Amino acid sequence: MKSFSILPLLFLALTMCTSKKTKEQRPNVLFILADDFGYHDLSVMGSRYYETPNMDRIAIEGTIFTNGYATCQVCSPSRASILSGRFPARHGITDWIGAPEGEAWRKAGRFNLLLPPEYVHALPHAYTTLPEAMKEAGYLTFFAGKWHLGTKGSWPEDHGFDINKGGWDVGSPRGGYFAPWENPNLESGPDGENLSMRLAKETIDFISENRDTSFFAFLSFYAVHGPIQTTREKWDKYRQKAEDLGIAESGFEMGHFLPIRQVQDNPVYAGLVEAMDDAVGEVLKTLDELGLAENTIVVFTSDNGGVAAGDAFATSNLPLRAGKGYQFEGGIREPYFIKVPGIEGGGTCDIPVTGTDFYPTLLELTGNQLKPEEHVDGMSLVPLLQGESIPERPLIWHYPHYGNQGGEPSGVIRLGKWKLIHYYEDGREELYNLKNDLEENYNVAVNNPELVQQLSEKLFAMLHEMGARFPVRDPEYSAEKEQEYLEQVIHKRWPQLEKQRMDFLSKDFDPENMWWGSMVTRD
Repeated sequence: MKSFSILPLLFLALTMCTSKKTKEQRPNVLFILADDFGYHDLSVMGSRYYETPNMDRIAIEGTIFTNGYATCQVCSPSRASILSGRFPARHGITDWIGAPEGEAWRKAGRFNLLLPPEYVHALPHAYTTLPEAMKEAGYLTFFAGKWHLGTKGSWPEDHGFDINKGGWDVGSPRGGYFAPWENPNLESGPDGENLSMRLAKETIDFISENRDTSFFAFLSFYAVHGPIQTTREKWDKYRQKAEDLGIAESGFEMGHFLPIRQVQDNPVYAGLVEAMDDAVGEVLKTLDELGLAENTIVVFTSDNGGVAAGDAFATSNLPLRAGKGYQFEGGIREPYFIKVPGIEGGGTCDIPVTGTDFYPTLLELTGNQLKPEEHVDGMSLVPLLQGESIPERPLIWHYPHYGNQGGEPSGVIRLGKWKLIHYYEDGREELYNLKNDLEENYNVAVNNPELVQQLSEKLFAMLHEMGARFPVRDPEYSAEKEQEYLEQVIHKRWPQLEKQRMDFLSKDFDPENMWWGSMVTRD
């Protein structure tokens, strides 16, 4: 772990004595959650293509956790983990809510070996969530944006948020990123209004109206989930930038089930990223102008890796392998920044941390009592923020599904530098030394049989303790049909993706007036 430069943590000492404090003296919390945003989708994390000065600012003024993880490679499970402090195997939401389960998976036409198990379809009400814990401590709680943790009756206002702007059943922006959109909890703005900026404005209004109280604001962008959309000006900017950087002849390589994007040069996606960054900038500016920045903790993270395959095939996470939906680092390692008043920015920490850790960390940072019976799979990161250490512990992932992006049903455990992947189809196991092989190119399982056995036993002991559900073999499985499907992907889908990539980069690209927001005319 790199060293930290730390200012006196006076406010932390003050917040430990909650009985002597008023609500107004406690630090506020702004939690920013991006959707499908990859580890290298920011300038500060190494992208030469995307421009993200405002999100970069959070990292630069805060602590970058270089081994920060989501608890799942898809959205709903990891979001539930942030709010509950529990791993997906424990809370039971193991796939994005709405994904087919059991025999319904056959309708996907993938002809896979396994049928995925049933999963929980809403955040359980039995849990005391992070926002509920903050409410108990006297905080006003606010939510804006993507929820995707249950239907009506299990919306943000049903799990501890006083105000809900835009959170409902679905995980993608119905109607797109420009008004009019379809959202029962967010009135559509004037034609062409940008959804990310609207969510920022709702957050700004909340902060401005409640500047004199302690607040917990959760800004959960729909961006950068598909459908990817931008304005003509941003598309043109990033089309030219891709040309200036040099356009690769090909952009994809074949993975196990789908082609995986290898380059960051999608100008539509880049414009969508910049629009989200613009929105973040407006919220940060408001904190500055209101004099709240010096008393507001800011968190920035994502719910899973960038979409390199499936969905919009929008970005590349290299050198991390694969992306959203995958068991590899590109699917689960995330931007993970925490900015705390009193801690000088610029620090980095390489200790593995995960989404369940936000719950106890934010409780401790705000001087509130921890709830170990709730955030059972989380650990407070305050010692790491102070430049100290925490006990080494295993982190696990359980994704008994195939999903839309091409990942395989698997369980994963990381302990120290070692990462073991167990594949549910055939029981094979891969072992990677992430210290020496971040790209996961070299499976060293055969050279470390005892370590493989130890990690595998630990993984399954934890999964069984949590009540994990596992996939079963499909009695109708046909290897011939699966191979026919894969041949179609290789010979038809892959060339289509390469053509689409070059179309997006063509000076003559014409979306037929469908994607440009304010330029769209409507009766």
